[in-house]
Amino acid sequence: MTYTVSVQAHYDAAHFLENYKGKCENLHGHRYVVEAALQTDRLNEAGIAFDFVDLKRHLRALADDLDHILLNDHPWFDGVETSAENQARYFFEELEKLLPEELAAGLLYTRVWETPTQWAQYGPASAGVPAHRAPSIT
Repeated sequence: MTYTVSVQAHYDAAHFLENYKGKCENLHGHRYVVEAALQTDRLNEAGIAFDFVDLKRHLRALADDLDHILLNDHPWFDGVETSAENQARYFFEELEKLLPEELAAGLLYTRVWETPTQWAQYGPASAGVPAHRAPSIT
């Protein structure tokens, strides 16, 4: 049995998909919600898996870096499509760098909601993670 904790942040950003034929090849924007989940089989002496405050601080810092920009101009996306899938990968890889080693080892997935009904997820255990109710995008 394992424990999973999850936090969310949001950011507003514009982008366009260069190798896509359709509406999304045009400049457009979204209010994205990003979710990060960590998993462990142990609780600490306070009876918690991971401190929500620490996880959310790191996730918010990354979301703030993408807030109110054209994602195509962000250095991480140089040569990388700005799809929700690649944004999820961005958050996963950057969180792995920011989190202490013991937390990074438990990083289960990052999920980017492009709308209340569609999301993309990145992580080693992606296939085994059930879908959750859509977050409130306010």
